[in-house]
Amino acid sequence: MVLLSLSKVKKSFGTDTLFEDVSFNIEEKDKIGFVGVNGAGKTTLFKILLGQMDSDGGEMFMHKDTVIGYMQQHNDLKTGRTVFDEALTSCEHLLEAEKELEELSRRIDASPDDRDRLIAQQQALTEKFQNDGGLTYKSRVKSALMGLGFSQNELYMDYDSLSGGQKTRVSLCKILLGRANLLLLDEPTNHLDIASVEWLENFLQSYNKAFVIISHDRYFLDKVTGKTFELENKAFTVYKGGYTRYLALKEESQETKRREYENTQREIKRLEGIVEQQKRWNREKNIKTAQSKQKVIDKLEQTLNKPAETPVGIDFKFSVKPGGGNDVIICENLAKAFDGKKLFESFSFHLKKGERLFLLGDNGCGKTTLFKILTDTLNADSGSFKIGSNIQIGYYDQTQESLDNSKTVLDEVFDAYPKLGITQIRNALAAFLFVGDDVFKPISMLSGGEKAKVSLVKLMLSGANLLLLDEPTNHLDISSREALENALMLYDGTLFIVSHDRYFINKIASRVIYMTQSGAQSYLGNYDYFTEKRTVADKVEQKSVEIKSSKEDYMDKKRMESERRKRQTLIARTQTEIEDTEREISRLNERLLDDDVASDYIKATEITTAVAELESKLEELYTLWDKLESENTE
Repeated sequence: MVLLSLSKVKKSFGTDTLFEDVSFNIEEKDKIGFVGVNGAGKTTLFKILLGQMDSDGGEMFMHKDTVIGYMQQHNDLKTGRTVFDEALTSCEHLLEAEKELEELSRRIDASPDDRDRLIAQQQALTEKFQNDGGLTYKSRVKSALMGLGFSQNELYMDYDSLSGGQKTRVSLCKILLGRANLLLLDEPTNHLDIASVEWLENFLQSYNKAFVIISHDRYFLDKVTGKTFELENKAFTVYKGGYTRYLALKEESQETKRREYENTQREIKRLEGIVEQQKRWNREKNIKTAQSKQKVIDKLEQTLNKPAETPVGIDFKFSVKPGGGNDVIICENLAKAFDGKKLFESFSFHLKKGERLFLLGDNGCGKTTLFKILTDTLNADSGSFKIGSNIQIGYYDQTQESLDNSKTVLDEVFDAYPKLGITQIRNALAAFLFVGDDVFKPISMLSGGEKAKVSLVKLMLSGANLLLLDEPTNHLDISSREALENALMLYDGTLFIVSHDRYFINKIASRVIYMTQSGAQSYLGNYDYFTEKRTVADKVEQKSVEIKSSKEDYMDKKRMESERRKRQTLIARTQTEIEDTEREISRLNERLLDDDVASDYIKATEITTAVAELESKLEELYTLWDKLESENTE
């Protein structure tokens, strides 16, 4: 079934055409990635699909059964609910069904004369409630929220107190668990750490409905999509396959078009030579031949399509001042806490000249804090670090706090490098597409991607031989990420980078450090190597810790292990009790359908009461199971 289709849709703003001739079908279970440079019109097209914006031409068809779920990037909604209760609104139909079942039970008790009809209505609603997942929906919502990075305690926080990123994660949870059969997701991996992105990947891989995802996360697109939409140079193209396959098909298509264009040009030139020759001979037969060949030339010129040029992207190279020893950073037993909450301790590593080191870890584990310590913005609580001799640090701050919003783009860079000439600075800005009057834009008016590029200009001009980059691909579109990757691959200095862009990590990293509260583990390789070896390395680390532990620590660990085993036993027992309770509920609901029960008010009431008690017990069991699972993973 076609859920939604577009035919020759066009959109313009004033005299500028954003895109035209956009045509596609979205069918059930389509898993689609949507790519294009920032400003190509991807979000605008989403708004047209949602009816939030009108097109300037073309047609859109939507099947009567299509329900669209759209994840908003910015959500300032205030609800007065907890995080969990707000996420539960995605299952509003089940919440309403529960209320209706409670009301029916009350009416059955209060209206014995109408009990047969009410019991039949209750039985039908109970069956539908169960078929729609009513027995497990609260557990599913909790699981999704925790998969997206919320802790057990955070589920009961005031939703209105959340940050914008946290609200976006709740919004994503609601969309994923709602009743839509077509999801439109705009950058869903923003605000997620790697563990949460991996959870989302697993969810979408098993998702049996359709979705379209705007994303610059190439690794993520490869994992979850099987078709790719592209907006480029105002044109829309559909490719079969995920991101990597799309790149290959696009290159093949462009090469075919280029060859066809060149072959047609050569044929036109050959025919023009014949026409010129026939005209010189100037006989009647020659004139007819020339006229005939000219008609062929005219037809070929009408079909001659010059291949579209690749959109102009940023193109730059980091310069490196000479100097610097082999030991770039030596860090020993650093620790940091805020308001009594420990971020990390016993954090040690040694960064050598020329390494490309990536720092990974869950959101909130202290990666950005570590960078601020290394740049003397913060002080560590304990431990020490040493920056090697003749090492000049260039720091990229993901929040762009170093940029002065009161300055223009040109002044921001010129004030940082007053010894450089205006021409040199403008040339550097032009490499990042700040041309003409763009250089006079106030920093405060720039988009996130534009601010990122200003920061990269300043880094490029710094000549630093050590780059500390905190999430440098955030806000950059795919072409800009590729330009950054190319520049870093050619960089002769040392790199220390925080990133959750796994495609980027795979391409650049020579070593990965995984950061935890109690230290760090090093993996000599890229992201794929890290994921492959992480489990084995964690076991080795655990064994090493046990060997070094004192007798008291050893006894503590034995006690904790004993408690963990008890929890696992209790988890297994709870799961068994959940299964037994669900079977008993199903059995009693089947009994309610028997004629002898349906006609006996007392029996029906007894069974209905028993079912209600079992459902209440089941909810308590699921709450207990969630709590035990959470404790078991802490």
